[in-house]
Amino acid sequence: MAAYKARCKEFEDILSADEINLKLLKKYCFNGIPNENDHRALCWRLLLNYLPPQRCSWSEITNRKRELYRQFIEEMIINPGEYDGSADEGERVDVTFSDHPLNCNPDSLWQTYFKDNEVLLQIDKDVRRLCPEISFFQQPTEYPCKAVVHSGGAKRLHRRVQHSVLKSANVERKGLGVTRIALSVRKAPEDYAPLAEGAEAHWEVVERLLFLYAKLNPGQGYVQGMNEIIGPIYHAFACDPASEWREHAEADCFFAFTNLMGEIRDFFIKSLDEAESGINRLMNRLSEQLRNNDFVIYSRLQQQELYPQYYSFRWLTLLLSQEFPLPDVLRIWDSLFSDPDRFSFLIHICCGMIILLHEQLLTGDFPANVKLLQNFPPIDIQVVLNKAVELAGKSSNIYR
Repeated sequence: MAAYKARCKEFEDILSADEINLKLLKKYCFNGIPNENDHRALCWRLLLNYLPPQRCSWSEITNRKRELYRQFIEEMIINPGEYDGSADEGERVDVTFSDHPLNCNPDSLWQTYFKDNEVLLQIDKDVRRLCPEISFFQQPTEYPCKAVVHSGGAKRLHRRVQHSVLKSANVERKGLGVTRIALSVRKAPEDYAPLAEGAEAHWEVVERLLFLYAKLNPGQGYVQGMNEIIGPIYHAFACDPASEWREHAEADCFFAFTNLMGEIRDFFIKSLDEAESGINRLMNRLSEQLRNNDFVIYSRLQQQELYPQYYSFRWLTLLLSQEFPLPDVLRIWDSLFSDPDRFSFLIHICCGMIILLHEQLLTGDFPANVKLLQNFPPIDIQVVLNKAVELAGKSSNIYR
């Protein structure tokens, strides 16, 4: 307990300085950011290069970035024919004389609208499945987007896509009589319901974040799985104990996520799979490390033709965000974001995960081992991280 309190004090000292010592901050964050006073959101803002080390410039930078994000919402979420704020209050903007839904002109607002909705449909499905084991993303945010409130909800994206309702027929046979078929209608458990006007659930905020990212990055667009990357960042920012930071979680998250994607975006671009920074190269590095540290298991998996592509593609592209509960993911990312070699430590964690399953993998056949690796069993995350540190040749003195 005394050591834990000392670490909390060290974080307080580092983060209260006029100029943050980033090298020292990374050293402490690598060993885990204490939950006491919950400095994770501020640390991640620094580690993801949203905030510079100089505290005196924070106000100017955040004001500028948040205003820029507000402009993104106003200019890029287009609803043709609806009030856009440029006309007098209450007046509707009628674009039908120059534009209409059947207009094939590439410059048509309607064509942009329909094209955007194709992307939005996938985003909407994905964000409704975010962390179903916790209720956070279904809960209302304290700070619904002002653009949404002022536009009468016109900026709420979920309205633009329709979900088909799941129907199932239950066949029941009673004795020798006629078979009774009962048609039931049910909603998928992950289909989070939108909130009433004037309120927004956290998943709706994440939906808008991903939609704007896709609009601003047309060369990459939205790729399924990005929701699992942005989710933990937004959760950390939206749970910041300081209301002055929590109020701007959406805008701050957008730029932090954009910076992170700038580092890992090659994982999501199929044409770069074979590049030095591509996902195949990363899987090869994992295979090489496993061979160097547990040749028995490496040989076993090779013999079974159970290659890293079968299990580690998701581990690596999503930074292990789907393999562990959210609190463990946050802890893992403390180390990933603060590691000087950035995502080299991800390889050590993944290799450690495999080695820790040595006995099970040694006795399992191909189907059993695939299932085991694709559904990693519950484990103390500290055990995994300690193993990763051992593989990385660093100090094993890691704290929660």
